[in-house]
Amino acid sequence: MSETYLTTRNGRKILLNTPEEDAAITAAAESDPDARPMTDEEWEAAKPTACLGRPRAEQRKVSTTIRFDADVLAAMKATGPGWQTRINDIVREYVKTRTG
Repeated sequence: MSETYLTTRNGRKILLNTPEEDAAITAAAESDPDARPMTDEEWEAAKPTACLGRPRAEQRKVSTTIRFDADVLAAMKATGPGWQTRINDIVREYVKTRTG
């Protein structure tokens, strides 16, 4: 019998179970009253109870590329987490003084 592999996007190969192995695993799980597999209907009815990730902002930010002098970037990064937001705030204040 030949082995069946699944190749991932990064090139890793994962050995898949044979139908016989899969049937044996399923039978073992079904015989355990504490680990009964969910039916297709139960999976369909399952709904996520939590929203993952950060909530969407009213005004979404735009990704861009900008170049800073190394010392300026190092100084901003040294202020700790949130340094990109602080740069955004600094630029926002600058824009307000020029267009206000």
